[in-house]
Order: sequence, then C-alpha cells, then structure tokens
Amino acid sequence: MKKAILIGLAGGSGSGKTLVAQTLFKRIDSKKIAIIEQDSYYKDLAEIPMTERKKHNFDHPEAFDWALMKEHMADLLEGKPVDIPIYDYTTHTRSGKSITVDRPLIIVLEGILVLADPDLRRMMDIKTYVDTDDDIRFIRRLQRDIAERGRSMESVIKQYMRSVRPMHQQFVEPTKRYADVIIPEGGHNKVAIDLLGTKVRALLREMEQQED
Repeated sequence: MKKAILIGLAGGSGSGKTLVAQTLFKRIDSKKIAIIEQDSYYKDLAEIPMTERKKHNFDHPEAFDWALMKEHMADLLEGKPVDIPIYDYTTHTRSGKSITVDRPLIIVLEGILVLADPDLRRMMDIKTYVDTDDDIRFIRRLQRDIAERGRSMESVIKQYMRSVRPMHQQFVEPTKRYADVIIPEGGHNKVAIDLLGTKVRALLREMEQQED
C-alpha cells in the first residue's frame, strides 16, 4: 500500500508552478507536505568546462537525472526518507549538500517536465499542468534569473530564444495532454487551487481510513 500521495505539477518556465505549490501547502496546512523541485535533479556538469556548461540545454529531457528522481519518488511512496541533492545554478553543479525529506504524506513534484516520463506519471495520484501565456512566463523568468541566479539580461534572452522557447514547444507543452487538472495563470487561480486542495484532502482521508 502506498504511504504517500504524489502530485505532479508541470508547466513552462515561469508559469507559476512554485506559487501553486506554496499556495497548496498553505491551504492544506499540514506539516507532512514536501515540495520537491525537478531542478534538484539536474545532472552534475562538474566535469565539463564552464564555457561549455553555459551552453548546455537545461530545458531538454536529457538534462535531468531521471533514474535518481524516480528512485527517490518510489522510496518516498514506500515511506522511506531520501536525501534530495541541492543544485548550484551559478556553477551548474551539485553543491555536495542535500536536504532530507522524511516520510511526507503528500509529495508535490514540480518542474517543467515532470509529466514527460511515463514511469513517473504512473506513480502520480494527481497530474497537474500550469498554463500561462508565453509573454508572462518570459518576463517572470527574466526577473528571476537576474535576481536569484546572477544572470545578465542578455544571457537570459539568448538562452530563452536558443533553448527555452523551442524546448517548451517540443517537450513541455505537449505534456499538457497527460494532466488531470489544468490551472490557467498559476497561483492566482484561486478556484482551481481550491478544487485541487479539496481533492488532496479527500485522498488523505482515504489513506487514513486504510490505516485504521
């Protein structure tokens, strides 16, 4: 029997996935919710020269360590604690540090491509896609990468045109067809988040009844 609920939260870069996850966390008001970012599972590029790391396509499915991600999700669903790697966006490497996630009841796995892998989808109780207009997503990404990741405006725009936009069209947006719930405009859609919260509470009650 599964010992946790896995929610997949996909959508393009800057769509508002993190805000949806944080809002859901507040609505459920449970200490047993873990929000895990797919970005934590970027492959370590330490063995590649920095000049080459900057050219790496971080929006392609091959940028992620899918094996480790699936192993961790399977362990969490079985009630085992896992150590989530911490990724350093400035050096494009794993920092060597980790965060321990210890037996949550609800796991929110959020990232651009969390619905792309069929094995992961089969593990999920709810598959969600956050659908936000391209111009809004770009502005949010530009602001975030400059403020939080030490990027220049020129480099963000260049990366967006070279890889983010085409990868979104090729790999990210097509996964919307796998979603059980589509949330337009992300965390600002209170009605959709309320409905999602209601479903999560119902699943929690089912789990508690099975344990009794």
